[in-house]
Amino acid sequence: MLVIFLGSIANTGLQVRADTESLQQSIKEKQAELETAEKEKKQLQGNISNVKKMVAELEKAKDDLEEYVTELDADLTDIEARIEDLKHLIADKEQEIEEATADLNEAEEIQHEQYESMKKRIKFMYERGDSFYLDMIFSAGSFAEMLNKADYAEMLSEYDTRKLEEYKETCEYIAACKADLEADMEVLEEAKAQVDAEQENLKELIDEKNDQISATVYDINNKEAAIKELEADLAAQTAAIQSIEQAIAEERRKLAEESGRVLTYDGGMFKWPAPSYTRISDDYGNRIHPILGVQQFHNGVDMAAPSGSPILAAYDGEVVAADYNASMGNYVMIDHGDSLYTIYMHASALYVSKGDIVGKGQKIAAVGSTGRSTGNHLHFSVRKDGSYVSPWNYLSN
Repeated sequence: MLVIFLGSIANTGLQVRADTESLQQSIKEKQAELETAEKEKKQLQGNISNVKKMVAELEKAKDDLEEYVTELDADLTDIEARIEDLKHLIADKEQEIEEATADLNEAEEIQHEQYESMKKRIKFMYERGDSFYLDMIFSAGSFAEMLNKADYAEMLSEYDTRKLEEYKETCEYIAACKADLEADMEVLEEAKAQVDAEQENLKELIDEKNDQISATVYDINNKEAAIKELEADLAAQTAAIQSIEQAIAEERRKLAEESGRVLTYDGGMFKWPAPSYTRISDDYGNRIHPILGVQQFHNGVDMAAPSGSPILAAYDGEVVAADYNASMGNYVMIDHGDSLYTIYMHASALYVSKGDIVGKGQKIAAVGSTGRSTGNHLHFSVRKDGSYVSPWNYLSN
């Protein structure tokens, strides 16, 4: 019976050693994670966009509004990209913190169990007295039994020592978990603070662009010149759209000749392209220009929405343009067949490329204020047979 028990103690000792080695490896991993978190924190610090420097560098382009807007929009795009990177980092850190918290809770439970087990062991030894091992050995009925009991006493002592070492290492692992968790929390808070700071930078740049666009219009010598400037901008915008339509028409003609397949519009109603945001900041049709005070045709519907909110494809179709234009900013143009197109302007980010097939309601871009825009919104236009038409003929809320 004693031999079997000795074997059990030996096996337990092997398990303790295996657990100890595993714990030591876990401690090294936590220390490596801590170093990574510290590096991430240092990389974040000092990486904030320097808006003052951006604005100063834009000064030389102020004489050419198109060049100015294009350069400023490039800065906006860089900041938007950084905000997205920070948001991904925040999501990753929140997941890591959740996992680190679970590791810490599990380690603290193990520590508690180890502590309770050691308390019982110490109490047992205290109640038996210091002579427990000697009594056990000298109570043997034979020399062989005495040797067996001596081996048992030595194994018990080694077992107690190993259990104490395991407890110490668990305490060390808990300390590493706490340090790693604290570092991850610091990175998370720094990333969140930088998102707020970059959002402010974004607003400052957009305000700078709005001021410059307004100032440029006011600085033009007379209203007639200002009107010509505006008309030239709209003409350039229309020319870009018509060029795409002509190229697509030619492609469709060739495709029809080769395969007989033609993209057709089935007459369904469009989905609202700016979900959850239904305030119209500027409607389709003739309106009084807010600065020039003259009547002007507005070729789409402006839907006020926060920067970064989703822009959805109004209907099934093929993306025929996903590009940047100094007037339209980042824009997407979708062919729905039968010479029917939808256009989505001033986006902060594009999620589709030319040639993509998209479905009704698919996210294709994010709301922004790129191009000739003085605030975050989606400018949504519909063209049929080469002309702008009212989006209200196709939209359903």
